[in-house]
Parts: sequence; structure tokens; C-alpha cells
Amino acid sequence: MVKIKDPDAIKKLILSDDYEHKRIISISAHIDHGKTTTSDYLMRRAGLMSDAAAGQALMTDSDEEEQARGITIFTSVVLLNFEVEGEEYLVQLSDTPGHLSFTGEVSRALRASDGAVILVDALEGVMTQTETNIRLAVGGEACKPVLFINKVDRLINELKLPPKKVYERIDIIIAKVNELIRKVAPKEYASEWKVNFQEGSVAIGSAKTGWAFTMKTLQKHNIKPTVVFEKYNEGDERWLRENLPLDDALLEMIVKHLPNPKEAQRYKIPRIWKGDLNSPEGKSLLECDPNGPLLGMITKIFVDPKSKRPTLIGRVFSGTVKAGQSIRLVGMRQNVPIKRLGVQEITDILPMEKVPAGNLFSVFGFMCPSGESFVDADSDMVGFEPIEYASEPVVSRSIKPVDPQDIAKLGDVVSKWIMADPTASFVHDKESGEYRLNGIDPLQIEILTKRIDEQVKIHVSEPIIVYREKILQRGDEYHTKSPNGHNRIRMYVEPLDEKTVELIKKKKITNEMSARDRAAVLRDEAGWDAKLARKILDIYETSILVDAMSGVQRFDRIWPYVQSTWREFIERGPVAYEPVMGVKVTVTDATIHTDPAHTGYSEVATMTSAGLNMSFLSAEPALYEPILNVDIKTPPDTQGGVIKVLTGHRGQILTIEAEEDTVTVKGTLPTAETIGIADEFRSATAGRSFFGYEFRGFEQLPASMQEEKILEIRKRKGMPEQMPSISSWSRYIYKRTG
Repeated sequence: MVKIKDPDAIKKLILSDDYEHKRIISISAHIDHGKTTTSDYLMRRAGLMSDAAAGQALMTDSDEEEQARGITIFTSVVLLNFEVEGEEYLVQLSDTPGHLSFTGEVSRALRASDGAVILVDALEGVMTQTETNIRLAVGGEACKPVLFINKVDRLINELKLPPKKVYERIDIIIAKVNELIRKVAPKEYASEWKVNFQEGSVAIGSAKTGWAFTMKTLQKHNIKPTVVFEKYNEGDERWLRENLPLDDALLEMIVKHLPNPKEAQRYKIPRIWKGDLNSPEGKSLLECDPNGPLLGMITKIFVDPKSKRPTLIGRVFSGTVKAGQSIRLVGMRQNVPIKRLGVQEITDILPMEKVPAGNLFSVFGFMCPSGESFVDADSDMVGFEPIEYASEPVVSRSIKPVDPQDIAKLGDVVSKWIMADPTASFVHDKESGEYRLNGIDPLQIEILTKRIDEQVKIHVSEPIIVYREKILQRGDEYHTKSPNGHNRIRMYVEPLDEKTVELIKKKKITNEMSARDRAAVLRDEAGWDAKLARKILDIYETSILVDAMSGVQRFDRIWPYVQSTWREFIERGPVAYEPVMGVKVTVTDATIHTDPAHTGYSEVATMTSAGLNMSFLSAEPALYEPILNVDIKTPPDTQGGVIKVLTGHRGQILTIEAEEDTVTVKGTLPTAETIGIADEFRSATAGRSFFGYEFRGFEQLPASMQEEKILEIRKRKGMPEQMPSISSWSRYIYKRTG
């Protein structure tokens, strides 16, 4: 139970229209750079924990799994009220994970935030996940950043660096962070959003000890930064904590350099909402108007580890959400009641009768996916743009209920966990009765399966890398017939251009868009023929189905069967039943029997599947494997060992950057080669290296490995242990007679 020091003060600030004194922020960093320890000091300052516990309790790591592993897995949300320079502020804080497995939690927290406190370990420096988080925060969700360089004590105590060398290390970190900000920030803010120690948007300190300072802190106390070295030499860390408290420096940056909700929404809304900004709804959003039409988003689902009851957490951007009212879920197209409303305090809810725009909120009484927009029950207002994620599911585990009678219950349980974390996905194999759970990496899947097993006992397979099937050229056009010979369809497949794939991934083109709007984007940004662009039948995953037919009658009757078959084909390609990516399928002709009795599902599905599979196999198909960007920071004398480990696992060296006492090796590495590799890096460097990685994309598996890997996967899946052949479907080729 979280003891809230002054709940009435928090309620008053939430309901207040004094936006100048509100901040909605996320704390974000690479794993183990000190986010949760830092959050402790803000909890202490707000009266939620004792002085002694701060920096030790890791209060926002409330889940048992987090405590056991010593890492943040789930974003924790807490509302804190502070007094800064005699004025009262409400800080709505999200402590986000730093591990690649849980970047979805980071993305969702940032959608609801206006500012981001970026943490960097002074010893490890800017790591891969630091770069990812800056890209997600500053570039993806337009969150203005400030920087906290943590663990400076390690430079003094472990590396024994003199002041000059410590300052140089800090300057390098600031420069690297600013270079990333420059690249990804909105163009009009690229210069303004750079962090600067002289201006007070950079803090330097140690969360472990509880001290930090900004330029303003030093000026206020009329001291020089060398006092830190003096106090460490004297063994007087307590003086630092008492005279340069971490929470003072952080709050100063948050209050002085991060925007309030009203200020932030003026530039954030145009990036995340594609409605008419000049409409009454658009103006209400830009002004963060609590009296305007309701529009908000669910950005997190907190599932209580004990009761398993989901609490939905989100942000109100316009209007006011009220307890007892009915709201409309835009994506799910259904109305739901708000049974209980409040604001989140880590694991507890502080009840509220209403929550106006510019605030986070918590609610339960219904279930929907994270990222869902909501409006007033009778509103037809458009929702927000989908949240972009940094990674794709590339690891799979099959799960099966111990009791076969629990198969339906398992489906319900898995569905709820996937709603909570849409970066994972699952497919139900009706033949085997298994669910295949796909995730970003083995750790994410492990956490999910543990949660599922607590509700339904399951058998879980070993982790398996999920490959992709892709074609290298245009396939042959096939004219196929249904088994009864009464229906025909003609089609071919070809690679989808990378620009269109990018537009799909970024949700710039979707099935929900009007044909006219979608065609305009494809014409302007991907060079499509305008007429063809208006005839898209379906977009699924990263592939497109196009209608190039002329004068075909009754196609609408068989369309649901064609769509179902094509989507199943995208989910399980003919090479090894792995997902297909980046294909454009063009249907050029069809003949549909006049009698519906002859156009059943099996007839249509068979001829459609035959055409898809044969054209795909004629187009030089290949397996593509997931690849990671990796960086390893290591002492110069261990550089050779790092390179040997990396290249020994099919890794490639991209750059080697040398600093005075470290070398950063950046490269790429197949996901399949990562199991146990961190231990190899530690062994090769006597434990002195730091290893980080992020998802890069898919690259073609080397030609020498293609057939062996395809046959291995086919054997594992119970498919015929031979390379796929067009002959398997050739009996369905239509041949004109007479």
C-alpha cells in the first residue's frame, strides 16, 4: 500500500486549471543506469518514503518479478506534489524500463508524457538503448528532454579520474546526447531542445548516494564542482547528500525546463492526431481545454500481480472524463462504462469524481488494448495515431494448456496480456491446439508465460527464433481453379517497395483510411500510380493486396474468403510456415459461379492459396533473419577479444570509436547468435565490458545456410522434410480447353 502524504492537495492540483504548475514526464534510460533509484528520491521528497529508504527501496519496482531480477519490467505511474521555490507543483511521473524487451512500455509512457528525463551512466556512457529512448521520446513522441548524468561517483571511486578527466567524460556524453537530439527532434525545436549544463538542463550526480547539481545549484550555494572530489576524498558522502540533494536538482530541471501540458499539446497534437486542427475539436486539443469534447488514450494496462485485475491508465488530452459515464472506444467501436475513476499511485488508485484534460488517470470496468483512443459515447471524433514501436516480434514459444479443456480459457488469458503489451502477438494453431506466442526477445516471452501460467497452467516450448519469408523478384502469374472447377482466379506476387513498407509500419497508410486519402499518400510518398493506389483490397502486416481486375462480377461474394486466405498466407508462407513480409499481391482476373452453392469457403480458399503459393515460390523466395545493432564498450587492451567474439557469431563490425580509456565497438549480430554471448564478452574482457543491443531489422540469411535452416524449421513444424515445390499446387492450375 502506498501512503499518499497529502491526497487532497493532489486532487486539488488535478482539478485545477493552473497548467503552469503541472508536469507529465517519463524517466528513461538504458538498463541499470539508475532510473528507479533516481525515482526513489522524488518519492521521498513527496513524502511517500523515508529518507533512509530513498535509493534503496526501489519503490516503483513493485512487482515481485522486478524485485527478483533487479530490473524494471513494467512502467510505474505515480502522481507527486512538490513545493519548489515556494510554489506547489504536480508532477505526474512514469518510471519506464530500460531493457530492450520492454521498449513497448517506454513508447506507451512517452505518448502520455510531455517531457523526458534522460539518464546516462557516467561510466558506461550513451548506450544503444539510450539512443533508442531518445529517438522514441524526442523524435517519436515530441517529449522535450533534460539530462541527468548519473553514477559520477564511479568515475571518482572506480576509475580514480582527476576532475579534468571527469569533466571531459561528461562533455562527451552531453555532446553525444545533443547530436542524437539534433537528428530526431522536430525541426523547429532541434536547437532549442539541446541540453546545456550552463543553462541548467543538465544535472550531474549519483543516485546511489543521493546528490546532484545543476549550474543553478552551484551558483545558489556559491560552490565549485570540485567540492564533490574533496568530499569523496574525505569520505564525507553524507555532506553531498545533505547539501546537494538529488531531488532539488531534478525538480529544478523538471520545473524550469520541461513544458506544462497546455504548452506541450500545441506541438504534440499535430504529430499524434490527424484530424482537422481548425475544427472545434482540433482547437480544443491544441488548447488542452477541459470543457471541450472528450478525447484521450489508454497508454498502459496495469495487471495486479495478485488479483489479476486490470487497471487501465491513460491521459485526457481534451474534455473531462467522469466517473460513471459511458465512453466510446474508437478502435474497438464500442461503448463502455467507467465503473471507477482515479489517478495512479504505483499500485493503488486515488479515487476521483472527474479528471480534466492535461492529466493522467486510472480506470477499470472494461478492457481494451494499450494505445486505444476514447471519446464521448455519442462522438464520431477520430482517434490518435497508433503508437510506433522500436522492435518487432522475433522470438517464439509454443504454449499449450496442461488440461486440454482449458484451451478457451487460455485464449482469453493470452488475449488480455497481449492487449496489455501489443509488442507481443500470438497465433492459435487449430490443428495442434497450441498458441504460438511471439515476442521481442526471450525475456519478454519468459515474463509473459509466467504471468499466463499463474492463471492457466501451461506447457511451454523452448524459445525459437522467428524468421521471415521474402521474395527477391516478381513471380509468375498463375490462373488457378477451385476443386469443383466452377471458379477461377488469376494473380501474381512481387516485392513491395521499401518506401511503401515504411509507410505501413509507420501507420501512414491503413485499411481504415479512405481509398482517396490512402492513394494520395502512396502517390506522393511512394510513387504509386494514382488509379492503382485507389484499388487496394487489403493491407496486412507489411504486405498489400491489390485489385487490378476489370469487369469481374460477384467478386464481393467471395471476398471474405479471399481475404481470410491471403491473410493466412501472410502469417504462414510456403517456404517454412514463417511470416511473409513485404509482398504486393495483384489479382488480375476472377470468374465466380452464379450459384452460391458452388462458391463455398473451401473452393475459394483452395484456388486462392494455390495461386499465392505458386507465384511466391516462382519469385526466388528466401528466409530473412532478425538482426540486432550491438555496441560493446571495453578497455582498449580487450578490443581484440571483443571483435573475436562478435565475428565468431556471424557479427559484422560497423565502427570502432576510441576514447582515452575505452573503445566502443559497434556492429550487427543475428538474433539467433545472442544466446549466452553477453557471458562470452564478459569472459573475453575479464568482466570489464558493457554490452547493449537493439532491434535493427531483417536481413537475408546467408545462401549457404538457407536450405539447412528451411529443412530444420519444416521438420520442427511437422511439414514434409523436403524443399517446397510448385508441384504441390499445380493440379489447381486452370488450363483453357476447346
